Amino acid sequence: MLLEARFQEYEGSWYMRPVMWEPPEALSAAEQAVVKRIKRAKLFTFLRRKRRELFSAAFQEELATLYKESERGQPPVPPAKLALVTIVQAYTGASDDEAIEALTMDRRWQLVLDCLDAEQAPFGKGTLVRFRQALIARDLDRRLIERTVELATADEAHEVNPRHLRAALDSSPLWGVARVEDTFNLLGHVVRKVLGMLARQQGRELAAVAHEAGAAAVTGSSLKAALDLDWDDPEQQTLALATVLDAVQAVEAWAAAQATDESPVVQAALATAHQIETQDITVTREGQPALIDGVAPDRRIAVEDAEMRHGRKSKSLLVDGYKRHVLHDLDRKLILAVGVTPANVPEATVTDQITADLAHQPFHLGELHIDRAYLSSTLVRERPPDLHISCKAWPVRSGKDGHFPKTVFTLDWAAGTIRCPNDVRLPFQPGATIQFPASSCTPCPLRARCTSSTHGRSVAIHPDERLLQELRERQQTPAGRAKLRERVAVEHTLAHVGHWQGRRARYCGRRKNLFDLRRTAVVQNLHVLMARQHDAPEPTTITGPAL
Repeated sequence: MLLEARFQEYEGSWYMRPVMWEPPEALSAAEQAVVKRIKRAKLFTFLRRKRRELFSAAFQEELATLYKESERGQPPVPPAKLALVTIVQAYTGASDDEAIEALTMDRRWQLVLDCLDAEQAPFGKGTLVRFRQALIARDLDRRLIERTVELATADEAHEVNPRHLRAALDSSPLWGVARVEDTFNLLGHVVRKVLGMLARQQGRELAAVAHEAGAAAVTGSSLKAALDLDWDDPEQQTLALATVLDAVQAVEAWAAAQATDESPVVQAALATAHQIETQDITVTREGQPALIDGVAPDRRIAVEDAEMRHGRKSKSLLVDGYKRHVLHDLDRKLILAVGVTPANVPEATVTDQITADLAHQPFHLGELHIDRAYLSSTLVRERPPDLHISCKAWPVRSGKDGHFPKTVFTLDWAAGTIRCPNDVRLPFQPGATIQFPASSCTPCPLRARCTSSTHGRSVAIHPDERLLQELRERQQTPAGRAKLRERVAVEHTLAHVGHWQGRRARYCGRRKNLFDLRRTAVVQNLHVLMARQHDAPEPTTITGPAL
């Protein structure tokens, strides 16, 4: 069994290159007995049989770039083992502590990691945490998805074009893990956090430090209970806000007077308080602090996660956290790329992430199925001529008082003109609003059915109006509607991803949650491979990290 090495970090890499992990391919008698007992969590068996293929020598060399060669120290734990543990964690939902415990308590984990009946885990929690940090820093978690795709395409059937890609893109909500609070509690949380850090450094009780700093009133377990005010009274709300702001200023002044090694951390926390003040608080004419009416566009909603945001998935579904995006291969049924965005950011912004990840794979995107949220993306706006977009177009309804809808106006793309039902022609540009002159509309015999404006009829042309026009024409045919239904496959994939990852984020911050989504995508892809090669059932729920 390899000993856990001591690591030093330098420029994002570790000293000491690891040895190649070469676990046996054939099942031992003891392993065969374990395999026979696994009835539901079949991915353990699949990983045991495919681990050497998944973590090939070439891929292990890539992972070894996380380390720097050195002649000193013990050989690090093979990164293939650590990567395998991160995948099994996504499958079981196990934390780092639970994973280390499972390596000595769960024979399924031991089967996969080649440590059957081990009395001690082959590595510690710190090694797993540092590996994850290095994997994220070097963006090698993306390669985990790509390896599953490489395995699937190595021997794919000839009826699938090896380069042509038909994909569907969609998203689902991912609620943040940090606590969402109102302005009063956000500021109180920052005060308690700063005083808690200083109290730990000085070896004192929080209450004593808070009293000395002049902020004892806001450091209780419940800020609003400690203030004990009538929160329905606007005057008392103003008093409470002033009290909290005074506490922030007092703590900031007291912290500045302390000589502490944690000053950068303290300053970062106080910067959070200033951010909250700027976004949520204004000063009235009387010089009193007051809450801003409305919500700031990019409002911070949690102290512990700076990137969580209020957002919407639909008119009725509010999200506090993030949105996860999945690009699903319609032919191979694999997840090729994923993305995570704050909940308040339009879905279309994720396509830059998706395109960058897809560029590392040997595919040419020829057909993209999306919903309307992605129509404004750069992937659609700047698409090559051979990229076919499939999407349900925005409906065009009749105007006010039953006036002609926009679709009765004919666009001549070759001539760059728009023609009204009365055969009046004007030049147009995509993205512009065309105003027909009143001199043409007033005497028009169709005026009553077209407009009631004294200025004449106006028609807004979408920047991608030609595509929308094509989409509307397609969905009027049975073949076009059948094509639209193909996008349902990505919704099923998102349901599987939600099953493995859960509805709530595991980590704080977008990048860590992207790592978690990527390894979840690996789990889903492995199930697709397992079903394809072994005719296995659909993914099943498992009850926990250990038997």
